[in-house]
Amino acid sequence: MKLARYRLGDGPVRIGRVDGDRITNVSGVPGVGTSLKAILPKLDSLREAIEAAEGSTTPLSSVTLLAPIDEPQKYLGIGMNYAAHAEEARAAGIPIPDTQMWFNKQVSCIVGPHADVVRPRVSEQLDYEVELAVVIGQQCKDVPRAKAREVVAGYLVANDVSVRDWLAKRSPTFTLGKSFDTHGPLGPWLTTDDEVADPHDLEVSLTVNGEERQRARTDDLIYDIWEQIEYLTTVMTLMPGDILATGTPAGIGAPTQNWLVPGDVVRASVSGLGSIENRVVDAGA
Repeated sequence: MKLARYRLGDGPVRIGRVDGDRITNVSGVPGVGTSLKAILPKLDSLREAIEAAEGSTTPLSSVTLLAPIDEPQKYLGIGMNYAAHAEEARAAGIPIPDTQMWFNKQVSCIVGPHADVVRPRVSEQLDYEVELAVVIGQQCKDVPRAKAREVVAGYLVANDVSVRDWLAKRSPTFTLGKSFDTHGPLGPWLTTDDEVADPHDLEVSLTVNGEERQRARTDDLIYDIWEQIEYLTTVMTLMPGDILATGTPAGIGAPTQNWLVPGDVVRASVSGLGSIENRVVDAGA
């Protein structure tokens, strides 16, 4: 299934099932309501009713899609996790970690799949990073790699927008440079795990104003998704709705100083999951 949070005009938030270019309101299905995060642990038991629901149906072009997961507790990202990207960084003189390198994106950065991305007044080094994002479906701790897929609810397209000089100079951790408001566009909807045969056989790509900047396949991940979940749950309990951005491929703006500027339109895509598209605007615009 593909499940989205959306509004029709000024109406209330709804959960919808996406079928092609239309969305069907399923909020009235008993047990669903308006919080996608809340239903993740019971998604399997609700699946049949959601798939059979015949609520009001609307063209996707007529609704406003929201960030699929409402109020996630955690948004975590892994750095240098595509082999080609690591080589790109090494060539630029950036040290490559020999373990998984995780950072925190504050959840206040999250916006919807078509929301504006604001270039902050304090920097002009605004960069893009297309990523496959994983959504956790069950509370879990100490998950072995062999069972990691059992705790995954589904997948999203992410753009891990980054303010590069704040990453390198203004903060001793990645948190601030990764967490400016609007720098976490996600969507366009949650594609449930059963629809993805192999998340390590997907194509990720990104364009700026129609010009391709990034393209790779997820089989280039250094640490695969199941290794990531095993590693993280050694440390912390992951909760339903937690978001894991699994890394970005080569082609980011930093090596060439090809920064995003106001007016740019950034389109991030993952095969089978859809695309998100965000316009860059200046602060106060």
